[in-house]
Amino acid sequence: MNTTEETARPKRSARAAPKSPSIVQRILMRSFANGLGVALKAWVSTLDVRAADYAPNSDAVLTEFHGPAIYVLWHEYLLLPTVLRRGCDLTLLIGMHRDADWLGEVADSFGFKTVRGSSTRGGVKAILQYIREHRHTSLVIATDGPKGPRRVLSSGCIQLASFLQLPIIAAGCGFDRPYRSKSWDRLAFPRAGSRGRMIVGPRVSIPRKLTEAQLNHYRTYIESMLQHINDEAESWAADGIPRLGERAMFAAPHGSVERASSLGIVT
Repeated sequence: MNTTEETARPKRSARAAPKSPSIVQRILMRSFANGLGVALKAWVSTLDVRAADYAPNSDAVLTEFHGPAIYVLWHEYLLLPTVLRRGCDLTLLIGMHRDADWLGEVADSFGFKTVRGSSTRGGVKAILQYIREHRHTSLVIATDGPKGPRRVLSSGCIQLASFLQLPIIAAGCGFDRPYRSKSWDRLAFPRAGSRGRMIVGPRVSIPRKLTEAQLNHYRTYIESMLQHINDEAESWAADGIPRLGERAMFAAPHGSVERASSLGIVT
């Protein structure tokens, strides 16, 4: 037996699955999430937050909405819909990595349902859990997550919409001169008393059994739409100019759908 050759040969090691949090860790995360939730609600309550839509049946808080649907947004703006769209029968798709554990607890504290998975890990399990437990709810996907690249749309949401036959709705968000983290997504956190804006796009239906060319076409199309709507929301947050059909955006289910007459929205 050639011991030198066997010693030099690299050993294969299976990728270890992430350990589930212990009971103590889960209690600590839950306590942290509840405290963070209270702080976020208080912080966001200082903002001037308004929303506008490309279609009256796109925003889950409105009575005209008919779901379910798949909402896509950029990872850096998860804060705004998480705080202000609780209680709207939304299910948040979060990653399998350990850093997502706290996000799941925070989402839970805001009344969101969650499924764990991504386009690279646990996707099939997440889809099955969604179909089995939350099929009547709309999915919310940070489509450039969980690790980027920033503002590049993953094809996973297109494949999911095709399989489930749910429309995709792009949601753009913006804050006026927000604080930015140094993370890959440059997570946006609003300044107290500043403006926050959200624009909800139209429904886009994805056909079944996509060819590779069709998948690429819809991925590019939805990415371009989301980028356009997000740029529009950021510009609106920066200039504060009123838009036709805008409404005050409060936390659901106590949310007002008050509409204000104003100067015009890009359509």
